[in-house]
Amino acid sequence: MVPSSSTVLVTGATGYVGGRLVPCLLQEGYTVRCFVRDAERLRAQPWSDRVEVAVGDALKADTIPPAMEDVEAVYYLIHSLGAGEDTFEDRDRRAAANVRRAADEAGVQRIVYLGGMRPKGEQQSKHLQSRIETGKVLRDGSVPVTEFRAAQIVGSGSLSFELVRYLTERVPILICPRWVRTPTQPIAIRNVLQYLVAALDQPDSAGEIIEIGGPDVFTYAEMFTKYAAIRGLNRRIVNVPLLTPRFSSHWVGLVTPISNTIARPLIEGLDNEVVVDDPSKARTLFPEIEPISFEAAVRLALRRAESGTIPTVWNSAVSSTPNEAPFTQLDISEGLYREERSVDVAAPPTIAFDTIEHLGGDTGWLYGDALWRLRGWVDQLVGGVGFRQGRRDPENLRVGDAVDFWRVEAR
Repeated sequence: MVPSSSTVLVTGATGYVGGRLVPCLLQEGYTVRCFVRDAERLRAQPWSDRVEVAVGDALKADTIPPAMEDVEAVYYLIHSLGAGEDTFEDRDRRAAANVRRAADEAGVQRIVYLGGMRPKGEQQSKHLQSRIETGKVLRDGSVPVTEFRAAQIVGSGSLSFELVRYLTERVPILICPRWVRTPTQPIAIRNVLQYLVAALDQPDSAGEIIEIGGPDVFTYAEMFTKYAAIRGLNRRIVNVPLLTPRFSSHWVGLVTPISNTIARPLIEGLDNEVVVDDPSKARTLFPEIEPISFEAAVRLALRRAESGTIPTVWNSAVSSTPNEAPFTQLDISEGLYREERSVDVAAPPTIAFDTIEHLGGDTGWLYGDALWRLRGWVDQLVGGVGFRQGRRDPENLRVGDAVDFWRVEAR
C-alpha cells in the first residue's frame, strides 16, 4: 500500500490517460510529480500549479534519476505509437528499461503500468506485442509492478472513440475490412482511471497482471452500429475483406484526423481479438469498481464533447503525434461538426493561401487524390453531389463556392 501522503511520479503526464490521471491522484491527496519532455505543455492544464514538474526524456537515461527522488510510486504511461512503425518497438523497450533501472536505484515501492490486452491467436500485431513486451521489461527489476491490460479505451478524445465517431459521423456507407468483425472488450476511461488510482491502495495488486474491460464484448461493426443508434444516424456497413492494413490506414487518415503513421499499427492491432480472459482477478482485487457499459461510456463522451469540456485528447502526447501532424480541434453544435486544423509552414501567408485556393476540381488534392475521388463516388452513391460540382473558378475562391462536395463559408 502506498500512503496518500506519498509522492508519485506520472510519466506521460501530457498524454490522454496521464493528463486525466493527475487530477484524480491530486484529489486523493498524493503529491504528484509530472515527468515531461516539455513543461510548457502542462501550463494549459487547470492543475498545473498543483504539481511538481520534472523535465526529462525516458529515452535519455541520465535525465530520469532526478525525477525519482523521494518517489514512492511511478505510473508508466509512455507509448511510442506515433514514433514511426520501424522504430516504436525499440523506443518502447529502451524507455521502459531506463525507467525501470532508475526506479530500482531510487528505491521506488511500486510501478503501475497501463498496457494492452494480450491478443488471441498466433498472429499478433507489432503494436500489441510492444505493449506486452514493455510490461516484461518493467517487471525485470526489483520494483513490484501492477500491470493493467486493457483493450479499447472509450472516452471523449480517446483514439478508439474518435475512430468510431469520425467514421460513423462522416461516412454513410462504411466500406470496412475484416477487422470490423473482430471481438473486442472496450472499457470507459473513467473506469481505467479508477483502477489506476485504486492500485496504490491495494497491496495485493503488486506483482499482478490484471485484465480490465467493460461489461460488453462487441465487434467494431457493432460499435459503429451502436454509436449510430445513439446519434440517430442511419448507417450501413459493407464488408470488403481484401482491404489491406495499409489501404485501411490511408482510408482512416483521409476520413479522420488520425494520421497514417498512427492508423496503420492501430489497425493491425484491431485485427486481433482482445477480450478479458479472467475477469475474476479485477473483481476480487477491486470489488468497488463497477465498469459501465459501452453505451453509457459513449453517452458520457458525447456530453463532454458537446459541452466543450474535454480535458485531454489522444494526440495530446508528444510521442503520439508525428512532427508533421496538424493541430486538430473538433467542435459539435446541434449535430454540426466543425473541424479546425492548423500546421506551421515555411511560407508567406499569400503563398500558403494560394495553394489552398487551387485545391479541388481539376487540380485535385494535396494527398490521396484517388481516395478523395472514392469518397466522392460513395457520396454520389448515397444521393450526394460527389465530384459533379467541381469548382466555379479554378483560380479563386469566394464565400458560397462549391469545391467538389465541400462549400466555402466565412468565419
